Amino acid sequence: MTVDVDESQPAAVATPRRHRRWLVALLIVVMLGQMAAAMVVTSVQQTPTIDEPVYVGAAITYVQQHSLRYNPEHPPLGKLIIAAGLVFADPHVDPRYRGNQSELGRYVLYEAGNDPYELMFAARLPMIILTLLFGLVVFAFARDLVGPVGGLLALALYAFSPDLIAHGSLATLDVPAAGFLLTAAWLLWRARNRPRLYLPLAGLALGAALATRMSALPAVPVVLLLAFLAVRRLRGVVAAAGVGLIALAVVWVSYLVVDPTLHFLTPIGLPELHGLKRTLVNLVPMPEPYRDGMRIQFGFEQQTFNGFLFGEAYRGSRWYYLPAAMLVKTPLGMLVLWLAGAVTMLTVARLRAAALYVLVMPAILFVVAMTGARNYGSRYAIFLPVFLAVAAAAVVTLRPRWTRVTAAALVAFVAVSSVRTFPYYLPYSNEAFGGPAKTHLRLHDSNVDWGQDLGRVADRLRERYPGEPVWLLYKGAGVPAAYGIDAKDPREVPPAEVRGLLVVSDSTIAGATGRTRALIAGSGTPIDSVGHSISIYRRP
Repeated sequence: MTVDVDESQPAAVATPRRHRRWLVALLIVVMLGQMAAAMVVTSVQQTPTIDEPVYVGAAITYVQQHSLRYNPEHPPLGKLIIAAGLVFADPHVDPRYRGNQSELGRYVLYEAGNDPYELMFAARLPMIILTLLFGLVVFAFARDLVGPVGGLLALALYAFSPDLIAHGSLATLDVPAAGFLLTAAWLLWRARNRPRLYLPLAGLALGAALATRMSALPAVPVVLLLAFLAVRRLRGVVAAAGVGLIALAVVWVSYLVVDPTLHFLTPIGLPELHGLKRTLVNLVPMPEPYRDGMRIQFGFEQQTFNGFLFGEAYRGSRWYYLPAAMLVKTPLGMLVLWLAGAVTMLTVARLRAAALYVLVMPAILFVVAMTGARNYGSRYAIFLPVFLAVAAAAVVTLRPRWTRVTAAALVAFVAVSSVRTFPYYLPYSNEAFGGPAKTHLRLHDSNVDWGQDLGRVADRLRERYPGEPVWLLYKGAGVPAAYGIDAKDPREVPPAEVRGLLVVSDSTIAGATGRTRALIAGSGTPIDSVGHSISIYRRP
């Protein structure tokens, strides 16, 4: 007797799986596509922030002059990535130019005959691409932990994060360093099963983070411990040492690519270190320029800076500044999912091992960042939306059906909150704190006003206030005249002569003292706001 077999059955089973794979791929493309569009539009509209001209100027000297003399406080890899975009803009810089790094940035953008808009977009584009690639790492890491649904949830939180869109669209170093650290953690997770393949790659990722920003240094012990745990026993020691050596090699290569001779002049005014910090710098087997950069960074931590939090201007730093800033700057749904995901990872037995890879590193980095001397922005904790997006994916493992529905609703809330702030991502704050229009009342500097809206001010003055006299108090790296703004400094004349439009950066308002404060206070209520970062007053 023969039995008829329905040979189409396996295909029928496989078809839904193929459809699911296509659906997952489509959702990935949609989420990263909206993130890419948001970052590109934001990048095109924003003028240089305070830090960007320094990095752009240094990147050009790396490529054209093979010189390490500019921006020694940061390693070169991030600026080499910026340079990869600048090559296509063919920037002109006189090799005989001499000035400090801030003057160099201004010269490159506004005095050397280059187009500042074209140059800045060329510098930002590699960072936009890199930010999108890190989104794929977020998805892959979460998928490895809890499956594709969790991967999509993690990617959604990443792709709609206002902080990541804001800083991922700038030619700065914060997002790349955080992304490379996440990549190292993901590769270490995979190394538990295939250590020979993934441990060397984890070393490369760690080295890339260290060669981008020195704030990655506190993560080194965590990475080496996880490398040890990948194989354990004596081989674990060898594995950790191998990962460390590969990371060191990446840092050395990043400097040698710029200048194979490592000809480097010690920066003038290098701070003198003592005690543990001095010992640490002397023991680190890094190139001398890297160690000088560490000295500069430690020197910053010995200084006193201005701060602003919840309407109060102060001198120095406050340990709770970063937690407060993240509370304001993070979408409410994202905060809930971060907390729920972290608790789930710590309480669900099969996810506790993963917590070592997802939670320990950002926790250590956050504690270190909280002790920093500069209360300048949530960007100092930009690793949180990167790592905690992966942690949040753990909620999909919870049994009750309503948890996934609730998680989807919270993700939708995050997406709506993010889209509503378009294209003003830098001054974003969540609904509990009044949204981006109110951020300047609670925070300043890179949280709100980093000099990014000078071009928008020029457009606003031309469209709404043509011919009116303009007085400008601008905090940023841009040159107003380069954007067609004909303005005077109101501090150079008696207050009675300041008549017409008074245009003031909100960070200047937050830290105003003396005559500047009196001038602003005597100008009444703002008649207009540009980008939620610059206020316009009219003085009769």
